Amino acid sequence: MAHFAQLDENNVVLQVIVVNNSDCLDENGNESEAVGVAFCQSLLGGNWKQTSYNGTIRKNYAGIGYTYDSTRDAFIPPKPYDSWLLDDTTCLWNPPTPMPTDNKQYCWDELTTSWIEVM
Repeated sequence: MAHFAQLDENNVVLQVIVVNNSDCLDENGNESEAVGVAFCQSLLGGNWKQTSYNGTIRKNYAGIGYTYDSTRDAFIPPKPYDSWLLDDTTCLWNPPTPMPTDNKQYCWDELTTSWIEVM
């Protein structure tokens, strides 16, 4: 099965649908994103990009609210906090300070831009 994300005018994901592989085959029987996109457009209209669970297509599996970045050819999740930074390799957000690895539970505190131990 193939997965396709519908994008709005700002490249934000509106929905992700599953498409049968047979609906993505070109005239030579090869899987084609363009054929899959055309299939999605014929059903629902709009702008579509293929995505994949294993991250082999566009770095991250698209989710509702994610943004498609055409420069990076990647789906980027919503930024969880203003202070977090985008990793250009993974296209995921990282805190400015890594979470401690001492087997305690922590949550991010944006006011202090630090990890706070959860009691």
